[in-house]
Amino acid sequence: MIDDGPTQKVVAPWSGDSLGDVVLADASRAAQAVEAAASAFGATSSMPAHARRDGLRRIADSIEERSEELAMGLALEAGKPIAYARAEVARAVSTFTIASEEATRMEGGIMPLDVTQVGEGYTGFHRRVPAGPVLGIAPFNFPLNLVAHKVAPALACGCSIVLKPPPQAPLSSLRLAEIVRQSGFPESALQVVPCDVAVAESLVRDERFATLTFTGSAAVGWHLKSIAGKKRVLLELGGNAATIVHEDADLDLAARRVVAGAFGYAGQVCIKVQRLYVHEPIADRFVAQVLAAARAVEVRPPIADGILSCMIDEKNAQRVVAWVDEATHLGAQPLLRAERHANKLGPIVLGIDGEGRGLRVVEEEVFGPVLTVHRYRSFEDALAMADDTRYGLQAGLFTDSVARIQEAFARLHVGGLVVGDVPTFRVDSMPYGGTRDSGLGREGVRFAIEEMTEHRLMVLRRG
Repeated sequence: MIDDGPTQKVVAPWSGDSLGDVVLADASRAAQAVEAAASAFGATSSMPAHARRDGLRRIADSIEERSEELAMGLALEAGKPIAYARAEVARAVSTFTIASEEATRMEGGIMPLDVTQVGEGYTGFHRRVPAGPVLGIAPFNFPLNLVAHKVAPALACGCSIVLKPPPQAPLSSLRLAEIVRQSGFPESALQVVPCDVAVAESLVRDERFATLTFTGSAAVGWHLKSIAGKKRVLLELGGNAATIVHEDADLDLAARRVVAGAFGYAGQVCIKVQRLYVHEPIADRFVAQVLAAARAVEVRPPIADGILSCMIDEKNAQRVVAWVDEATHLGAQPLLRAERHANKLGPIVLGIDGEGRGLRVVEEEVFGPVLTVHRYRSFEDALAMADDTRYGLQAGLFTDSVARIQEAFARLHVGGLVVGDVPTFRVDSMPYGGTRDSGLGREGVRFAIEEMTEHRLMVLRRG
């Protein structure tokens, strides 16, 4: 733990109160952290599976024991409604529990090599081994569980890890580091390095890392990939997720889920419902249901009951409003328009005529409490509009037709299609990631382990 040097103040986004100071690492101290992680890799990579399993179980148990403390910390530093904060802590427990199980499942195999004449008398043995130290960079919106999705698979497969926490919400990462250090893993297995952009880029360029795992914006993620050199790169970059509601859907269920998926946590979720495509025959009724439910969503303090608190800062709230103003100037219909007060912004629903080409609220990632509503005549039209984007993280589909479900699964270029629910759904064991500008590779503990390990082969000749 370093307690001297330049500091950064951590401020509660709802109240503006100071939550403490975090020491920022300069290039020299960041290099020390990399050296410590590189040295620790020898110890982590040689830990037996049962030791890694037990250490991860202890981490999960400790998070659960401190669940209310951690949830309150999330609510304060990230402005996350307390119900969502408690759910995130519970997910972090699950993530480390899943990782403890996966630590004992890194199996290999035996394969015959006599598939050609030259292979007669030879047998191949292969297994997965940790590739090397990991660099993780995490975002502010899930500052505990998305950090867990970097740390847990790394420790499960025997990799040490250096973590750059989100500058807006670094305290949860530091609390997690305390827990990891008491779990039985080598002391330097996890290094948390708060730092500025220049230092972070020096870490990305460091050749001692075998893997970079990054969650954040597309622009930053692809830039980091371009400077990462030869290391493996895992990118989870968000998107502008679409949801399709067809006439045979359960409209009451769909309306409730769309509102929660569009406005929960002020829309600061990379798989939030951003674009809603509604079948023309039920559009008037369904949009009215969505608007009625959205009007009931209030901006409330994060420690109060509710699904929407504040945005992470005023700059981002101003950006969202500017995009909405631009869209209305270009013809979007404001079906519901909340006023902004500093970084507090309620639900906004925009009616869009057609695809909405050229509108940033449609084509880019809003990352705010905005929902665009589009009407379609045929399911073919819905799929074409939903897929007309450079992103492809997840999509939601409400229909009872097996044929339409199969067609959507075949046609939509997304990492995941959620049927009967919104794209905001995620379980921490599932393969999670996107296509196109939404990312590269897959998270989900077992799938992240695959990204952080490599196959090693031994060939044995008889006689």
